[in-house]
Formats: sequence, C-alpha cells, structure tokens
Amino acid sequence: MPENFNEKIMPVGGQAVIEGVMMRSPKRIATAIRRASGKIEVRIDDFQSLIQKRKNLNIPVLRGAITLIEIMIQGIKTLQWSADKAMEDAHDEERKRNPEKAKKKKKKSGMSTLSAVFSLTIALVIGIALFFVLPLYLTTEIFNIERQALTFNLLAGLIRITFFVAYVWGISFMKDVKRLFAYHGAEHKTVFAFENRIVLSPENVKAYSTFHPRCGTSFLVIVMIISLLFFALVDTIIMIFTGQISLLIRLAVHLPLIPVLGGISYEGLKASSKNMDNPFVKLMIMPGLWLQRITTSEPDAAQLEVAIVALKAALGEEYAGELAAEPVIESEVVPVSA
Repeated sequence: MPENFNEKIMPVGGQAVIEGVMMRSPKRIATAIRRASGKIEVRIDDFQSLIQKRKNLNIPVLRGAITLIEIMIQGIKTLQWSADKAMEDAHDEERKRNPEKAKKKKKKSGMSTLSAVFSLTIALVIGIALFFVLPLYLTTEIFNIERQALTFNLLAGLIRITFFVAYVWGISFMKDVKRLFAYHGAEHKTVFAFENRIVLSPENVKAYSTFHPRCGTSFLVIVMIISLLFFALVDTIIMIFTGQISLLIRLAVHLPLIPVLGGISYEGLKASSKNMDNPFVKLMIMPGLWLQRITTSEPDAAQLEVAIVALKAALGEEYAGELAAEPVIESEVVPVSA
C-alpha cells in the first residue's frame, strides 16, 4: 500500500454509458468505452463543482440541488459522447458491408446535436408527465381525498413508484439496456473495490456486489419516499393559508419545488452513507438496493476492465496515491481530448 494512501477514502461515483462507464473524482470526469475494435477509448474532462468554486453555495439543500443539476448535465454529455462513438462504430461496420449506403447515411448525420437536445427535451417532458403529473391526476380523479394531504400524497406516491418500477422492469428486457445495466454493475463493483482499498484488477473487482447504497437508483427511490411527506406538508401549508387545494394548484406549487426535494434527498443520501449501520438508514436504502436487482447485472471481465480504466483516469496522477496499487490493463487504451 502506498505511503501517501489516505485513511479517508475519497468519494468517487459514476454512471454507465453506452459500452462503457463514466467515473467522477473531485477534479475530473473520465469516460471509458469499449470500441468495436476492442480498444478502450477514454475521454477526460477537468471538472470542478460550482460548490467548490463558491464556498457560499455549500449549504445544505442548496448544494444538493446544484450537485444534482451538475451531475445531470455531465451525465448527458458523457452519454451523448458514448452514443456518438457507438454510431461511428456502427457506420464503419456498415461501410464495410455497403459503402454506398453508408456514404448516404453519413451525409444525413449533420443534425445529431440538435436531435439530441430535442430528444432530451421530449424525454424530460414525458418523464415529468408520466412520473409526476399523471399520478397526481389519477389520485385526484379516482379518489375523493383531495383535501386529505397525507393520504392523497401517499396514494400519489405509491402510483408514482409503481409506474417507475414497471418502466425500469420493462426496459430491462431490451438488449442494449441489458448491456448498459451490466456496465452499471461494473461501475458499482469497481467503486466498492476502490473504497475497500483493494488492488483494482478484474479478478479482484469481480468479487464485490453490484448493489451500492449511493447509486442513482437508490437516490431516486429516496426522492420518491421523501416526496410522500414533503408534498403532504406543502399541501397542508397551502390549505392553511388559502383554504383550498386542487390539481392545478398542486402542479403550480409542486413542480417548482422538485429541485428543493432533490436537495433534501441528496442530504439524506449523504447522511445515510455515514451511518450505514443505523437501522433506520438500512430501512431507507433497502428499496433502492432491491431495485438495483433490475438496474444492475453481473458484468464480464472486459466490462470490469473498462470501469477500472475509467476510475484510474478520473483519479489521474494527482490522486494516483489513492489506489492500492497500479493494476495491469492488458487492452490497448486510447486517450482522447475533451
């Protein structure tokens, strides 16, 4: 173990992307993907959170909202980069089989960025409509409990959670999503091994679990659970001051408060990571770990290798001392500029 190895493990995190893994350290983000050639290609972006730049923003709830927005933006960027590379590989493969057809398709691919922005916007609108607006609408129309704040939000929350679990379960049968979930498992195993100060090799990392309590899946479940009480409290305050409540009022107030809810949930997840032995904390994170049985799957050695490369690249030379030892990566790694 290196002499400069810190007793306190540095917080790292990441996400699965198309045929790869993104890892995040305090100062950089690295995304490693497996190209069709078998090589691992790595993109490294220097990154410093707004909270690190402006210490006055590092206050509870606000820092959580800012962090979540930053993670979402960076996640979209890295996912888009991996998608572009996957399209390059698909185009190269098609060019080998049918050069003329591939040439025509390439000419039509100039709007990929605009299409990505449009697709993201549509996805966000559909997500809010399906997982937020629809549960409120159904609860309002089906049950006569509009003025019972706690009961109303408990039922709306249960409908929301049911929709979310059904959606995740449904897409898990798609071939590409199965690959994505395997890389998700590789990310978790690699982070676990790093946190346990184990030499990062596919053989060593393989022994760890694919279920991690700080996963984004667990975070979403925590958001849904906290939202049950949070919005019940909000509705109660609305009725105290206005004497009325309706679907339109709920939407007008609840939607702008989603970032606040995210910030509160972030603080909850952060606190839970420091108190993993607490029975209440175990109860809170359990649903998220259950859901990871769908959103993660067992990766193979090649996928673990990609996750290890991503983590090493995210740490860089500056934080190389955080590693237990230098792993040997057999595959050729091709670094690229941001």
